[in-house]
Amino acid sequence: MRPAAWRGRGWRAPLAAVLLCLPGMVRAQGQAAPVTVPAGFTLPEGAGDRIYPQLGDAGLDVLHYDLSLTSDPRVDELSGRAVLTVTALRELAQVNLDFEGLTVTGAKIDGTPARHAQVGTKLLLRPARPVPAGATFTVTVAYRGTPPLHLDPADGLRLGWITQAGGSYVLSEPDGSHTFFPCNDVPADGATYSVHLDVPEGFVGVAGGVPGDPVTAGGRTRASFELPFEIPTYAMTVHVGRLQVVPRPGFAGVTVRDVFPRDVDDAVRSSFGSPARMLEVLSGWFGPFPYPLYGVAVVNDPQIPALETATLSTFPARAQGERVAAHEMAHQWFGDSVRLADWSDVWLNEGFATYAEQLYLEAQGEDPGALPARWYSSLRNAPARGLVARSAPQLFDTSSYLRGALALHALRGAVGDGVFREVLRTYVTRFTGRAVRTADLLDVVRDVAGQAGTDAVTPWVVGPDLPPLPPAS
Repeated sequence: MRPAAWRGRGWRAPLAAVLLCLPGMVRAQGQAAPVTVPAGFTLPEGAGDRIYPQLGDAGLDVLHYDLSLTSDPRVDELSGRAVLTVTALRELAQVNLDFEGLTVTGAKIDGTPARHAQVGTKLLLRPARPVPAGATFTVTVAYRGTPPLHLDPADGLRLGWITQAGGSYVLSEPDGSHTFFPCNDVPADGATYSVHLDVPEGFVGVAGGVPGDPVTAGGRTRASFELPFEIPTYAMTVHVGRLQVVPRPGFAGVTVRDVFPRDVDDAVRSSFGSPARMLEVLSGWFGPFPYPLYGVAVVNDPQIPALETATLSTFPARAQGERVAAHEMAHQWFGDSVRLADWSDVWLNEGFATYAEQLYLEAQGEDPGALPARWYSSLRNAPARGLVARSAPQLFDTSSYLRGALALHALRGAVGDGVFREVLRTYVTRFTGRAVRTADLLDVVRDVAGQAGTDAVTPWVVGPDLPPLPPAS
């Protein structure tokens, strides 16, 4: 995701009135309130993420989400059916999912009706008998209602399923996915997806993944999308509206298609540069693009940030420029394919995507030292910290983006382009489809670049002081 300063609106400011849910508490408008757990259920503790400890359940490994979503963007309502294929990582007397705002109308475990309760932002389900550790089972949930107003506690940005101006879209990073489908809403638990969209005739529904042929009948259009690659929940995307799907030239077997509102300005459509050229440059550094298709989807809202939703990055309806486009494309490797084990290590997403801007601009012939110098100047005016975030407001601050990028710039300067490219490709190859921590990257640096690489990158990672500006490569 691009920080607000690079969207022309200034850095995001924390919204103090919006609080994080703690165990035993529920997020409300401006305050936290105690909740009552029905008899026979227990309140879960969450998966233990350092920044969002209330999210998820460490006992679940969701393998696949099959989502059927019915919507009408003229009315702010949604109905859905989610079928989750799950492996139990421990014996489960209760299955705990993140789910907020919408009303559950039925729930089953392995086809048998299950007792369920909605408590705060959790959906609690009781199987007829405990699920043994190691067993794979299905959870089916039917639901409907108006998606809730869910605000990012760090900056007040609305997250989740959003309907406005005759269209609907999702913007979920970091914790908005559970406003429109029940899930294990932590980045560590990647899963594959099947998404089936049912929208009024005359509207177009698009999701991330490989599309099937839409079918129109009875005044409705139904379309399906398959995403057979493990991604974090926040990277799954849906767009519904009066949309056009526009093919673009691809590269190395990657199909490119963009999605625009029919009335969007031509200046917006043409502002993303050449996806084929970006694929060529970035895959030259990172290795093959992780998916068989890519594109951008523009939302009729100029104020939202861009977001690296898998195979179909989400952008606001304003001219972007090639830096932003390259940044979000790079996230397809760093964030979507190689995902986070914990939100505190988000610099592994944002630092890599920011440095991709440098790599792309260099390939276009720009001064290799200019952009790092501007990054460094911005960091000198911001509080210094190590790269592992300790609070939600730090997730998308200057350090995650700019200090993270300069850590990679320092590594590159110390070991040279050849070894640096080998570090990047080894990291991607080793962790594609897996969740990573900062220590995993440092292990790759040690293995590939040796002591010189470790010495170059460590001061940027551990901080807190700002190291000297690395020399241009």
